[in-house]
Amino acid sequence: MKRNMLIDSHAHLNFPNYDKDRDELINKCLSDNIWVINVGTDYESSKKAIEISEKYAQGIFASVGMHPESIGKEVFDYKKYKELIVCKKVVAVGEIGLDYWNHPKTKKKQFEFKEKQKQLVLEQIKLAKEVELPIIFHCRKAHNDLLEILNVKENSNLKGVIHCFTGDWEDAKQYLEMGFYLGFTGIIFKLDLDKVIQNVPADRMLIETDCPFLSPLADVKRNEPLFVKYMAKKIAELKNISFEQVVEQTTKNAKKLFNI
Repeated sequence: MKRNMLIDSHAHLNFPNYDKDRDELINKCLSDNIWVINVGTDYESSKKAIEISEKYAQGIFASVGMHPESIGKEVFDYKKYKELIVCKKVVAVGEIGLDYWNHPKTKKKQFEFKEKQKQLVLEQIKLAKEVELPIIFHCRKAHNDLLEILNVKENSNLKGVIHCFTGDWEDAKQYLEMGFYLGFTGIIFKLDLDKVIQNVPADRMLIETDCPFLSPLADVKRNEPLFVKYMAKKIAELKNISFEQVVEQTTKNAKKLFNI
């Protein structure tokens, strides 16, 4: 008997880390009733996510976007990315956002670094609006700037998720007030996000692996969608609800947001 469905709403099985056993792993996920959204971080990985999704009748989806760390490696081409979204398996624009972790040392270069990221975000928000898809936002050490972008009137009706949420409860409250979901990964085993998880309504949470990164298991380096159950168990403990409730609600949330 299959257990209730789980959805890993943010995976990277399109990355080379899975070239040797990708199909085997995906078949394990589907056999275990785990659906997966593979997320693009540049043009090639977005294209790869689509190619993978098209091999399966159901349960495997794709997202198309250019990550801020891809700046300098690729020039964003609005038309080319839009053409990828013709595929019906594409359920979101992302991951897009701001990442100020590895910033330049001088103030002038820091300003240019941040402005390039903000411009890329705005172009992809425009794309998401045009194709009427939700957005998967990446945000690291940049919540103030992302909130400022999302607070403007023309962005008031956006749908999406703040992926791998690592902000504090004040940040979380602002995103929730705007209607966004918050995604939680294996980082909840490394950072103290207990208060945030306890306070976020269950109907506004998604669970993610962000595989191959952020394994919830200390002795396993490569993360995979099968591990999404560990996030569900941890969230259930923190919210004092059953594992089944977390599984049922987060699956319902993902299906609603991504229209799957």
